[in-house]
Amino acid sequence: MQTHKKYTPTLAEEMALFEQGYSFIAGLDEAGRGCLAGPVVAGAVILPRSEDTMQLFAGVNDSKQLSAAARERYYEHIMQHALTVGVGIGSVEVIDTRNILQATKYAMELALKQLSPAPDALLLDALYLPRVSLPQRSIIKGDSRSLSIAAASIIAKVTRDRLMVELHQQHPEYGFEQHKGYGTPAHLTALRTHGATPHHRRSFSPVSELYGLFATTDN
Repeated sequence: MQTHKKYTPTLAEEMALFEQGYSFIAGLDEAGRGCLAGPVVAGAVILPRSEDTMQLFAGVNDSKQLSAAARERYYEHIMQHALTVGVGIGSVEVIDTRNILQATKYAMELALKQLSPAPDALLLDALYLPRVSLPQRSIIKGDSRSLSIAAASIIAKVTRDRLMVELHQQHPEYGFEQHKGYGTPAHLTALRTHGATPHHRRSFSPVSELYGLFATTDN
């Protein structure tokens, strides 16, 4: 039986870049790439460079490994103690026009622009930003291995979940508050019953198949 190796985020990747002379290392990650509705959201985080950084951010991990309550707690902690935090949003329109990968990179570029001080090197979870002229390291399972990327994953996930809760208030019949736009059976049933909202990704199957069967809701 094959087992999957579990990682605990560390500062090893950040320290390697510090030793090369870089000072401000930004970790980046996204949330919502696989959803049928809502934007894709990117987080960018630069953690403080100090001897107690690991201790200060103890417990921070890949957002998928944490409960919703834990993500909320760590979100507030990261916002308070990180050196700087940025958030970028790739709207449904950008997703449908450019595709989800390009929308993700666009959101990350927006998040980077919010960082002050600006980063001089990047750590990403299995992505590369060709339009950003900074040294970059793309790390497989980066959100489980780099503390900066893990922190960014929490910022992205909590921000996006809050946006989906707001959309739930506008369209309660879709259950966005529960599934956050992912293609759950309940979400698919709501799509078949009510059609697509302006917040659904027309370029994504099965929305693309259902879109021709229903008029778009106005609100």
